[in-house]
Amino acid sequence: MVDDVADDVAEGPVLVEEREGGVLVVTLNRPQARNAVDAATAQALAAAVDRLEAGDHLRAGVLTGAGGTFCAGMDLKAFLRGETPMLPGRGFGGLTARPARKPMIAAVEGWAVAGGFELVLACDLVVAARTARFGVPEVKRGLVAAAGAAVLLPQRIPRAVALEMLFTGDPIDAERAEALGLVNRVTEEGGALLGALELAGRIAVNGPLAVRVTQQVAREAADWTFDEAWERQDELTRPVFLSDDAQEGSAAFAEKRAPRWTGR
Repeated sequence: MVDDVADDVAEGPVLVEEREGGVLVVTLNRPQARNAVDAATAQALAAAVDRLEAGDHLRAGVLTGAGGTFCAGMDLKAFLRGETPMLPGRGFGGLTARPARKPMIAAVEGWAVAGGFELVLACDLVVAARTARFGVPEVKRGLVAAAGAAVLLPQRIPRAVALEMLFTGDPIDAERAEALGLVNRVTEEGGALLGALELAGRIAVNGPLAVRVTQQVAREAADWTFDEAWERQDELTRPVFLSDDAQEGSAAFAEKRAPRWTGR
C-alpha cells in the first residue's frame, strides 16, 4: 500500500465527483503525486462512497484517477508528516476494508500499484486501458500488501499466479490481467473511463434492489458452508422476490416496456 513519491505541489480538490445518469464517477485528483493517497484523499473517498450508497438515484460507481495514472499507493511524504490513509473500519483509502454496498467499477489508466492496486481489488469490476499495469511491490521494500492484496488477490486470480505477484512484487499488464479474470474489459489507451461508464450503465438499468442483494450474496458466499449457503441466500433474496420491483420487472416484460424501478 506504499508509494515512493508524492511531490509537494499546489493542488486542487483531492477528489472530483461527477454524476452520469445513475452513475457516480469518483476521480482521484492528485496527478502531480500519481494520485497517491493521503489522509484528505482517504476521507474524501469514504465520503463519496457514503453518498453513492445514500443516493437512491445512484445505481453504481466508477473509481478512476486523473492524469493518466490510477493510483500509486500511499503518499509517503504525508505519512512521514504523521498522516495515515487508513480509516478505522474502512481500511486504506476509506474503501479496502469496507467496499461500497453498490457496484463499483475501477477504470484504470497507467499504474495501479501497491495501495492503488488494493483499491482496484476493493471494486467489483475492472475496466483497464491496454497500457495499464497492476502490481503489489511491497515485498521489494520489505513490507506486506496488508491493505487487501494478500487476502483478496488469491481469491480473484489463480492462487499460484497471485502468490508469484505477491512474492516477487513484479507487475502484470492489462492483457495478462484480463486473461487471468481480474480485468473485465481492456480498452485502448484513454478509453478506460468510457468503457467503465458503458458497463456501469448496463448495471444501472437493472432492478437496484436485485443488484444490491446479488452483490451481497456474491461477496458473502465465500464464507458460507454448502448447507448454510442455501439458507443464507434464501434469507437475503426472499424480500427481493416479494418486492414491488419484482412485480414491476415482470409487468414491464409482459408489456414490452422499460421498467420503472423504485428500489422497494
